[in-house]
Amino acid sequence: MKIELLWFDGCPNHKAADKLLSQTLSELDISDPIQRIEVPDLATGEKTKFAGSPSIRIDDIDIDPTYEDTGDYTPRCRVYFTSDGFKGVPEKAWIVDSLGRASQEIAALNS
Repeated sequence: MKIELLWFDGCPNHKAADKLLSQTLSELDISDPIQRIEVPDLATGEKTKFAGSPSIRIDDIDIDPTYEDTGDYTPRCRVYFTSDGFKGVPEKAWIVDSLGRASQEIAALNS
């Protein structure tokens, strides 16, 4: 499973997102490594299709169920519309759901 955390240094929320992602993987007993990708400039943003910091993708799919690619890959902070309002980190349930979907797809391919 490909697990990515994309961030840029000017964002105060990437450390909290990293901690949330790491804890969730541990709770679910998933040992796949997190690819931590710093996005310091627009060229890297365009190459990675950066949605803002922090962004979490599982198998190249953003975990935010409402995510739409706007084509703007400028390094910047990202705000999520969660069930508790606007937050700087995504909901844990989105991570769990995305990991579950990816695990089911892997299981289907292996059967």
